[in-house]
Amino acid sequence: MEFVKKLQESIEKHSNHNVLCISNTFYTYKDFAIEVSKIRAEVARVVDDAEKLIGLVTNDDIQTYASIIALWLEGKAYVPVNPATPLERNSKVFELTETKYVIDSSKTSVYNDYEVISSHTIPETAISLEPKAVSGDDLAYILFTSGTTGLPKGVPITFDNVAGLVDAIEDEPEFNLVPSDRCLQMFELTFDFSVVTYLFPLLAGSCMYTIPKGAIKYFYIFKLIKEQKLTVLTMVPSIINYLRPYFPEINAPDVRYCSFGGGALHSDIAKEWSDCLPNCKIFNYYGPTEFTVYSGFYPYHKETHTKAHNGIIAIGTPQKNTLYLVVDENNQEVPVNVSGELCLAGPQITPGYWKNPKKNAQSFFTREENGKQVRYYKTGDLCFKDSAGDFLYVGRADFQVKIRGYRVELAEIEFHAKAKSDKKVNMVALDITNNLGNAELGLAIESEEFDTQKIFDHMKTQMPDYMIPMHVRFIKEFPHSINGKVNRKELKTYFDIK
Repeated sequence: MEFVKKLQESIEKHSNHNVLCISNTFYTYKDFAIEVSKIRAEVARVVDDAEKLIGLVTNDDIQTYASIIALWLEGKAYVPVNPATPLERNSKVFELTETKYVIDSSKTSVYNDYEVISSHTIPETAISLEPKAVSGDDLAYILFTSGTTGLPKGVPITFDNVAGLVDAIEDEPEFNLVPSDRCLQMFELTFDFSVVTYLFPLLAGSCMYTIPKGAIKYFYIFKLIKEQKLTVLTMVPSIINYLRPYFPEINAPDVRYCSFGGGALHSDIAKEWSDCLPNCKIFNYYGPTEFTVYSGFYPYHKETHTKAHNGIIAIGTPQKNTLYLVVDENNQEVPVNVSGELCLAGPQITPGYWKNPKKNAQSFFTREENGKQVRYYKTGDLCFKDSAGDFLYVGRADFQVKIRGYRVELAEIEFHAKAKSDKKVNMVALDITNNLGNAELGLAIESEEFDTQKIFDHMKTQMPDYMIPMHVRFIKEFPHSINGKVNRKELKTYFDIK
């Protein structure tokens, strides 16, 4: 696989450069090569050749990043789990993927039911970075996103999918990382955006700056921009909402590129943020986990490229080899300037949800184009294509929302909230905008007030913290629309949050 070979060459070529800055400690590519080789040797020694899916506990350390590359060199896939997420949910992920082996750099591992490879205690070995031959159909990783039935939903991504992403990004003349770049890596490794924030710096010989697990993210980023003079920022838009009070103090001429994704970028704050970065090119990327992170972008510029709809910056045009199609409810293409569901096709499309034929039938379809069958993924995002060929974002077609950049199914929260309730009452999860413009979760309960401790205790064992509602309102009778559905829009007005 060409991009894995390029990773090997980059690690070898840049051995004296810094690869990672973790909690103010720098590591070189040579340090990284040593860690990769140690973990790789241990995987080769311990893990059966037939075992392709290996669990990875995503700590903020060099061993965790090295584990990803070690597994790829061995032709295996990583299945990441966040150590801060309930053990029960992480075990469910491993159960769904039939994972037997877990790489864990924690001092003490909690994964007693699995064969644990303790990546921080492996003895040193000779550096070995030559990749094994892999098929493009082999899996590179599986990420689990929120699912409607209370079960997390697996998205497998192949080596060919990742190669498609690398090919598309490397084809962009406007974007070109160099070894001297200092790149922000703010994402948890269970979040698909992390793939671009570790992969492209590694391919270029650049240095990544991570955020410690316990840190206040936005404040730490502010510090890194100021003190370490970062040159490349990849962020979710909600971060700059939190940074907004500091904008007058931010003047970052070193920043060359700033990429946004994982949520709507609003035009008013984009302009203010752009003023803080006088020498920066800003890209508003679009792409779901199911399409290997990025599918296209809009090159925002505060004076020349400000195209927006309802105050949300355009998502632009598809990247190399990617097709965009806007369809109606019958999967028929709609005319220019008409809203519909955005569908994606191309080499980056996932083979399909992990062991979920029902969901696959709903989310993918094929149609004939120029005598060929083309397979599309239905994103659930409502968009329209304007007469200039740019795509503009309208909203979600369903009740999926973005919280801190993570995709959350409101139905999953409702499922777990009702599971342990003694009272059979209606509960609706909502996304509410706070005064910073960020989405938070609320739970509306159609009932007289009662103690929700048991419900929340249960939810905390089933879901990561970003999915736990921060606000609860008891409402005697839910408002309904004319066709009898709960009026979610009106329900949000009961949550007056500051």
